Amino acid sequence: MVSAVFHTPLEAPASGSASAHTAIKATTSIAPSALSMSTTSPNESKAPQAATPAVRAATTPAATSPAGRDMAAWSRNFWMAVLPPACGIALLLAIWSMVSASTGKSIPGPVETWGQAVEVFSNPFYRNGPNDQGVGWNVLMSLQRVAVGFGMAALVGIPAGFVIGRFTFLSRMFNPLISLLRPVSPLAWLPIGLLVFKGANPAAIWTIFICSIWPMIINTAVGVQRVPQDYMNVARVLQLSEWKIATKILFPAVLPYMLTGVRLAVGTAWLVIVAAEMLTGGVGIGFWVWDEWNNLNVKNIIIAIFVIGIVGLLLEFALIKLATAFTFEEVKS
Repeated sequence: MVSAVFHTPLEAPASGSASAHTAIKATTSIAPSALSMSTTSPNESKAPQAATPAVRAATTPAATSPAGRDMAAWSRNFWMAVLPPACGIALLLAIWSMVSASTGKSIPGPVETWGQAVEVFSNPFYRNGPNDQGVGWNVLMSLQRVAVGFGMAALVGIPAGFVIGRFTFLSRMFNPLISLLRPVSPLAWLPIGLLVFKGANPAAIWTIFICSIWPMIINTAVGVQRVPQDYMNVARVLQLSEWKIATKILFPAVLPYMLTGVRLAVGTAWLVIVAAEMLTGGVGIGFWVWDEWNNLNVKNIIIAIFVIGIVGLLLEFALIKLATAFTFEEVKS
């Protein structure tokens, strides 16, 4: 009884430790068998992870370190950014060379055109008369016409888009007119400009104006119509004036749509000016292309094509940067 009272509790842990020791022994005796079973079974996927911890510890730190991962990601991003455009340019040069060879050099190849480009851009701002000026003066003159025509279109088109989008009556009133006039070819407006303004330069600016105004009107009006109705209900409850609604509610909400319209409009304006200057003459990159065609100088025509593309790309890039700076995050994505 004394033993049962004073020794049994002390012996119980001993027996418990003995049983635990027995259990550990059983576990250690089972584990190798389980390990051996897992390594011998082809269907178990965890076996290699348990069997090769030392090898993994020896090999993974150098490969999975943050610096190694950053370097690998940087290298992958670099090659993905450089290699595809380089392949595209190489493909263009290859096709260009084959076309030049198949036409008996009537279309100059890349090497001959590059040599001519070096000569043209060695002095891009020379003046030998009203019809013989460097490519730099022609590009600047075209950009000036685009700036004037595009600026006038922005001054008229953006406020018109706000009004058309704000009031349903005006939207239904102008929608048929915009749908009718927007698909008209830019060059169809040029004779109207020559007839009204009695001059080549104002006619070219008029053509740019009428062709670049539609993207700004449409995008601004759509942006106004997509402003959440809750905003307008709050403005109605607060009894805000139309000026307050336009400046405090509509303008911040419509800004991404408006900048998208501006970006589309400047691309259209740059496309139109080349065609308009071919017909109106004077100084400009379009006239330079037509003048070189009359002189059968195909090398300069190809150079002008690249100049037009590069200038249009720079305009597009500048407006994308401007739009990104004023665009909300969810719209940018």
